[in-house]
Amino acid sequence: MGVTSFSQEFTCPVAAPRMFKALIIESSTLIPKLLPQFIKSVDVIQGDGGAGSIEQVNFTQASHFNYVKHRIDELDKENLVCKYTMIEGDALGDKLTSIAYEVKFEDNGEGGCICKMTSNYHTVGEFEIKEEEIKAGKEKAIGIYKVVEAYLLENPTVYA
Repeated sequence: MGVTSFSQEFTCPVAAPRMFKALIIESSTLIPKLLPQFIKSVDVIQGDGGAGSIEQVNFTQASHFNYVKHRIDELDKENLVCKYTMIEGDALGDKLTSIAYEVKFEDNGEGGCICKMTSNYHTVGEFEIKEEEIKAGKEKAIGIYKVVEAYLLENPTVYA
């Protein structure tokens, strides 16, 4: 088994605590509301939403996937950090055993934030994943962030 890591970051005009609350803490209700064409539901299968919990994201027919399961490994509300692992689902295919993510939101000193994301792809056998192979997934993740960002900018009192 190999591990391939990719990191990315982007700036956002929304304050770090609001983005963290919307994208991490309230994601199971907010994301299906904002993207009903792709995400049918996010269900907590085990736990209370904190560390050790398992969530299942169920996709609509418009998606290439049926579902994925994430395990919340660490939820640090004070430092705005979430670590979680995709442990099951057709998005893993036959070349990946899991994908571990770390998402951190930092104040940028201008009222917005910097979002830093690291993904660790755990592969089956000696398979090596290349960045171009995960480009579409990264773009979808950024797309979700941008939808949430737009929603928060249009609704300045939500999660304030």
